[in-house]
Amino acid sequence: MRVDGWRRGVNLWFLSLVGYCILVVEVNTTGAIDVKSPDGKVIVSFNVKDIVGVERCTVYSVAYEGKSIITESRLGLDIKESTPLGVGVEVEGIQHKSNHATWRPIYGEREQIPDRYNQVRIRLRESQGSGRRMVMTFRAYNEGAAFRYEVPRQNGLRHFVIAAERSEFGFGDDYECWATYSAQGEYNKVRLSRVKNGCERPLTIRIKDGPFVAVGEAALVDYARMKLGPVKNRPHTLVSSLSSEVMVGGLLITPWRVVLIGSTPGRLLENNFLFLNLNEPCAIKDTSWIKPGKVIREVTLTTAGGRACVDFAAEHGLQYVEFDAGWYGHEYSNESDARTVSVDPKRSKGLLDLHEVIRYAESKGVGIIVYVNRRALEKQLDEILPLYRKWEIKGVKYGFVQVGSQKWTSWLHEAVRKAAENRLMVDIHDEYRPTGYSRTYPNLMTQEGIRGDEARPSNELTLTILFTRMLCGAGDNTICYYDKRVDENASHAYQLAKAVCIYSPWQFMHWHDRPDASPRRVGGAGGSENIIGDEPELEFFNHVPTVWDQTLVIHGQIGQYAVIARRSGDEWYIGCMNANRARTLEVPLDFLQKSKKYLAHIYSDDPKVETRTHVRIERKTVNSDTILKAAMDSQGGMAVRIVPVD
Repeated sequence: MRVDGWRRGVNLWFLSLVGYCILVVEVNTTGAIDVKSPDGKVIVSFNVKDIVGVERCTVYSVAYEGKSIITESRLGLDIKESTPLGVGVEVEGIQHKSNHATWRPIYGEREQIPDRYNQVRIRLRESQGSGRRMVMTFRAYNEGAAFRYEVPRQNGLRHFVIAAERSEFGFGDDYECWATYSAQGEYNKVRLSRVKNGCERPLTIRIKDGPFVAVGEAALVDYARMKLGPVKNRPHTLVSSLSSEVMVGGLLITPWRVVLIGSTPGRLLENNFLFLNLNEPCAIKDTSWIKPGKVIREVTLTTAGGRACVDFAAEHGLQYVEFDAGWYGHEYSNESDARTVSVDPKRSKGLLDLHEVIRYAESKGVGIIVYVNRRALEKQLDEILPLYRKWEIKGVKYGFVQVGSQKWTSWLHEAVRKAAENRLMVDIHDEYRPTGYSRTYPNLMTQEGIRGDEARPSNELTLTILFTRMLCGAGDNTICYYDKRVDENASHAYQLAKAVCIYSPWQFMHWHDRPDASPRRVGGAGGSENIIGDEPELEFFNHVPTVWDQTLVIHGQIGQYAVIARRSGDEWYIGCMNANRARTLEVPLDFLQKSKKYLAHIYSDDPKVETRTHVRIERKTVNSDTILKAAMDSQGGMAVRIVPVD
């Protein structure tokens, strides 16, 4: 921490609290204010200075291990029908805080999460005019940096509108990045100078001869979504681009703007808990009803199909069956009533006794999830949520929700809170990308915002998504297994590995597949080739968990390959995914407990295996000194389950 250029009138005191301490400095300053991460590698600097065309403007920068990451970049809020905030200001007071804690999530990619940072909170006042006040808060974590704005309640700003946010992210060169312009879009590797307006977050950037960086957003609850866009005449600089104006009535605290930092793409993924840390702790007192698990989708919309899926789930270690669109009528019709079971005849001839399926599932220890399109949600949310609880439904997939604007951002997070009040879990469909709200409301199990298997992504695209989109939270990837797209784009061992690599507490398995006892479907994707068989490697899906106690990225290159090891209890699972060219990767097992024997179940691609999936199963004794070889063809993969030998 450094405070330079102090003026007269300094008040200084300490306040110690459990887990952190606070240092308050009442001072006017004309120099830089620095805050360092606990390990000293990340330094965030704030200053008020004249820049081209603007006097006394708020600026910041970020460095990592002595290397510039974010060059001096402007900050501020444009107020509709008024002058901007963050211009013509002086520092009124400084408050430092340190936090050194860990917390246990209800579920996640690790059993404990470190929450260690140093923070500076800077009070600013305009030096002329009405003297409006604003607060900037900066945090330096070992995993990166974050900042946000606060506008206190004050005369002249009781009710106002934010027309734009001027949070800039300047870089020292025209670095490579991986950009997309919709939450489920294709990614392209481009230079920063080629990024267009509306670029999705998080945006992963490779710093030349330095770390990887991802610019993102955390704690978006009642504000407009941030995307990123170029700054005119500054080709290496991006600026926040809000999806709507923001109405403010009183105190404003914005979402966090995040700069995630990692020495490798894998370290970025290991550090992704930073987004959770920037959200409020769990607000649900009793979380016993929140249960992750594997899901099979029921698409025939019949009682027989539902019972067949329940039987399959019970036999194969899946926890849920989801009834997809059409169970209460045409999902896109405003006339459809989600309080009734009225099957869409274009999707199914029926008959569907949903209540009988729910009763049958309960007897088998399987839960039922239902899909509801936004048209019914927007009209009937307050009616259907308590009704579904009465029906003993376990969760709802919110379909095609509206996102982006402050109005719909606020509506959606309120809908998650209302679901929690009715002990219902939630999966958000389509364009929503997470910003860590599942820490506060862990009934938000997962979400799309990902170009999953139903969109036929190439291996290269999925391995790009893994180190971009997956940095901000769980992704409902809709794993397919028997559909022909697997043979066209990848391999079956690669599909097994996805269940490990792509994190989702609700993991949808067999998206286009059906149990053999299921009736034939009316229209839609899938044919006889999508009937789930008895291939022996399905035992991997039977055993693989959906949440984890420890996560390690052993290898990872964006768009090329990944090897990820995750622990659940005393078992380890490894997913190996590959793209574009054949390669063999060494997989050291030094994360295993020393002096202990394990049995490794290894699932790899082998065209000589005479099944329709061509997956070879090898079982061998291993220990912490073992190095496995993942030999993968250009679109292949490998999956491993490692269990202790008693």
